[in-house]
Amino acid sequence: MDVVRTSLDLRAALRVRSGAIGLVPTMGALHDGHRSLIAAARAENATVVVSLFVNPTQFGAGEDLARYPRDESGDIRTAETAGVDVLFAPGAEDIYPAGFDTWVDPGALGEILEGAVRPGHFRGVATVCLKLFHLVRPDRAYFGRKDAQQVAVIRALLRDLDLDNAVTLRVLPTVRDPDGLALSSRNAYLSEADRRRALVLPRALTAGLAAHRSGADPVAAGRAVLDAEPTVEVDYLAVADLDGPTLAGAIRVGPTRLIDNVRLSGEDD
Repeated sequence: MDVVRTSLDLRAALRVRSGAIGLVPTMGALHDGHRSLIAAARAENATVVVSLFVNPTQFGAGEDLARYPRDESGDIRTAETAGVDVLFAPGAEDIYPAGFDTWVDPGALGEILEGAVRPGHFRGVATVCLKLFHLVRPDRAYFGRKDAQQVAVIRALLRDLDLDNAVTLRVLPTVRDPDGLALSSRNAYLSEADRRRALVLPRALTAGLAAHRSGADPVAAGRAVLDAEPTVEVDYLAVADLDGPTLAGAIRVGPTRLIDNVRLSGEDD
């Protein structure tokens, strides 16, 4: 596996490889959710590229950029074991060099749900993903359904900027632990007691889905579950069209913020 840290080295590493390229963008702290994306990319492409970059522009003031989980040596071992060909681990100065001032505005889709709570978040996501698409030139890009709004933003970016004929978006189902909690790098923040409280989010989404299937209000049903856990702060629970009607929620358990969602109709991509 090649580990490269600059865009120039990335281009050199890819120049000697042939065939289809699969890109798995990550912020590191790789877990089984990331492994599922890498496995799909490995099965479908000649070359697999994983980016490892904690993107500062998608964090707002007071968010957890400084303490976001980082384990580069562990991530390198995980990536190599999973069959990654190129691990791209740039510094912020390579992605955002001096004078950088061009941004991708995701529009109204980037202003609801996560975008309303975290203004500017999806501008950072869309910009860094567009840069990665141009640097790697993948045939396929792999994202997890757990970040459903992010997937919708990337899908719109590819469509609106005429990249969908060059990059196929592959979206894989959310990977969960046996207790139902969606895998996330931020789960590492949770104490044992906080983790038990965090399970209220998947329970609320399950209740909302069941209500929807019976013709009842999914938000009201999910909110009743969340309200029964008063130690959890709810940022939002709402239905939005995220490539299909989706019940999405975000909660804060102590200092930890978690998101999750469930599609109300259709299947995962």
